[in-house]
Amino acid sequence: MLPYKSLIQLKRDSSVALYVQLCNSFISLITNGTLRPSDILPSTRLLSELTGLNRNTIKLAYEELISQGWAESVERKGIFVLSKLPVVSEKGKTDPEKTADSFGEAFLWTNPFKEILPEENYQQSILTIDDGFPDVRLTPVDLLMREYRSISKKFYGKNFLKYGFPKGSENLRRTLSDYLSNTRGLSVNPENLLITKGSQMGIYLATQLLLTQSDHIAVGVSNYRSADEIFRYVGANLLRIPVDEYGMDIDFLEGVLKKKSVKAVYIIPHHHFPTTVTMSMERRLKLLKLAKEHRFAIIEDDYDFDFHYNAKPYIPLASIDHNRNVIYIGSITKTFAPALRIGFMIAQPEFVRAASSLRQLIDKQGDSLLEEAFSSLFENGEMERHFRKSLKIYRSRRDLFCEILKSNFNGVIDFKIPEGGMAVWSVFDPSISLPKLSMDAGKKGLKIADGSFYNNEIFIPNGLRLGFASLNENEIEKSLELLRTVI
Repeated sequence: MLPYKSLIQLKRDSSVALYVQLCNSFISLITNGTLRPSDILPSTRLLSELTGLNRNTIKLAYEELISQGWAESVERKGIFVLSKLPVVSEKGKTDPEKTADSFGEAFLWTNPFKEILPEENYQQSILTIDDGFPDVRLTPVDLLMREYRSISKKFYGKNFLKYGFPKGSENLRRTLSDYLSNTRGLSVNPENLLITKGSQMGIYLATQLLLTQSDHIAVGVSNYRSADEIFRYVGANLLRIPVDEYGMDIDFLEGVLKKKSVKAVYIIPHHHFPTTVTMSMERRLKLLKLAKEHRFAIIEDDYDFDFHYNAKPYIPLASIDHNRNVIYIGSITKTFAPALRIGFMIAQPEFVRAASSLRQLIDKQGDSLLEEAFSSLFENGEMERHFRKSLKIYRSRRDLFCEILKSNFNGVIDFKIPEGGMAVWSVFDPSISLPKLSMDAGKKGLKIADGSFYNNEIFIPNGLRLGFASLNENEIEKSLELLRTVI
């Protein structure tokens, strides 16, 4: 007989009933080959002695095994493992002719992600110079949750627990349309707008509809790596266009267009990623002219429009696009709290409908209650108040951050004071190894990136985006002093 006393492990303080635990233990013994078809199970009396369980508990476990099709009762003989079950290889026994490597994968699949994007967890409580994120301590999350609870308690709020539009909350699309019209000059209606889970989803959906294998898309020499990976995923060819202090070089793009057919241009005109430069109005207008002439789409990624410090920001290309070439993508939560995933895509109604159909294939809809709560914050003015308050604080933090960089890192870090956004693009002296810097800083309690996220096949700047917005004044001074010490 098998050593059931050691094979069956029960947790008497568990919330799972003992008979269910016992039943599951026998199932495990069957599936791992320890028990085979037609093997007899111990009597209730014997098993009770071995496990200390009440016989009625064991009877319930056996009844459950039988009802699930794992065992059968034979009159006057006992309970047996079901004879019709297929034979499972015995645990620990393998073919001696085969090595571990010869078994290979359990099934065939395609892995297009051989080079996995860096995975970062910023939820740990450690001093961090991040990529340029908002300070979640400033986020009026209590107001958001108050609206969330208030809506859920109202009789009509229960409807938001049902399936809704894949385009997103009607109220949020309406309030967002008004907000974008007032702040960015965007003349849009709710049918032009799709609510997404962040700008990343918007880029993905637009790419799936625009690009196919071997299509050309123009992107910056320096560019948002996650967007590059999305374009590569569909098999598109990336045409690198230089980026200088005035943004993407549209004259260079014009030369490329004379030689190759381009399906789309991906651009971050407001605060280019990673360098934070702003595209000049002259280049914006020329890009729109070229889009009309060559009939390509412009994917305008405007992830942090709301944070501009020196003057009123340029209005988006989408606001001056009269030929409907621009697909405008933005984020609410990039400037609110990154974990609350809400972004938007604006395009022609037909394109938005197709994007929402595609979205349904991977994600039926967003969080309706959360979207309704955000809609309330826009309607009662709390979002604008939050942006105004944050803008003032972030400007002060930017000034302090850049002042310390200038005085303590002169000759080590080359940077320009950004006009907006939440990070300073910082190019380090070539003698400094950023991977080593990141590792050494971590040992001293400072989390900082290693720079690899900003590199691509032709752009290796030895630079980092140093985020200042999420740090208060004391944290800025402490983190930069640690960075100086490590260097």
